[in-house]
Amino acid sequence: MRWNVAIMGATGAVGNELLRILDQRGFPLKSLKLLASHRSAGKKLPFAGEQLPVEELTESSFEGVDLVLASAGGSLSKKFNPIAVKAGAVVVDNTSAFRMDPQVPLVIPEVNSADIKTHKGIIANPNCSTIIMNVPVWPLHKVHPVRRIVVSTYQAASGAGAAAMEELKQGASAILAGETFEPKVLPHPAAFNVFSHNSAVGPDGYNEEETKMVRETRKIFHCPEILVAATCVRVPVMRAHSESINLQFTDPVTEEQVREILAAAPGVKIVDDREGSYFPMPLDASDRDEVLVGRIRSDISQPDGCGIEMFVSGDQIRKGAALNAVQIAEML
Repeated sequence: MRWNVAIMGATGAVGNELLRILDQRGFPLKSLKLLASHRSAGKKLPFAGEQLPVEELTESSFEGVDLVLASAGGSLSKKFNPIAVKAGAVVVDNTSAFRMDPQVPLVIPEVNSADIKTHKGIIANPNCSTIIMNVPVWPLHKVHPVRRIVVSTYQAASGAGAAAMEELKQGASAILAGETFEPKVLPHPAAFNVFSHNSAVGPDGYNEEETKMVRETRKIFHCPEILVAATCVRVPVMRAHSESINLQFTDPVTEEQVREILAAAPGVKIVDDREGSYFPMPLDASDRDEVLVGRIRSDISQPDGCGIEMFVSGDQIRKGAALNAVQIAEML
């Protein structure tokens, strides 16, 4: 079967990555429609050696479309996803609009692909940080149930979109030239700086990104009792998020057991060279499908042997967004 596919938000960073991945993986396309705002209508984007025109996103955009890959922002997904489903399409949505809807499966293919079968027209792509964390945590949890996850993220500018990536470059150039720089996309200068993730902080003191990691993990794992505490931070990296993950298991687990499980886990590559001091880095993770995992070690603060620490890096635009969506589409 070949699919009539539409990309909603085709001109953004994730939209561009979706185009690359559909081409690289040879997705069975019958037709491909690129949708964006009226400002981008008429623009052309490269795909498989051709230049495809961008069309304005309207309520009539989905006639004859089988699959919509949506990455145009939550408000547009809330408006247009139901219209696309009514027109007969299945929507894989990359925004937060439907993630916690109990009627919408939230899917990481390496974790809970069976949930795809329960969809009623919309399948949600999890938050990028949630995906990058849980690709390596899930295979461990299946064998040795995890009681608690404590995670600190080091999130790239790519998580805030193409404009934030450009702002990081401009800010670095300005600072190196001794000039002042006022950010417009991010709330603080990203170059040579680290700051708390730029999402709203709730009454419990956790920002939206941190809360997403907690709630989404419980839904994806079908494990409402798992404990998750997250601290999410922006760092001056172009793309690929990194995360420091501390796990508390219900029973003792050794480093060797963790390595054995992760070596066979889909979507994971172990990078853990202690002698050479070579571990996961965003430069290495960029433009890769796998989540890199290293610094695997027993947590010395848990003398019962139930603690493991590790450090991971994964491409936020790719596995954290576009690739995950295309993998879901392939499984459809």
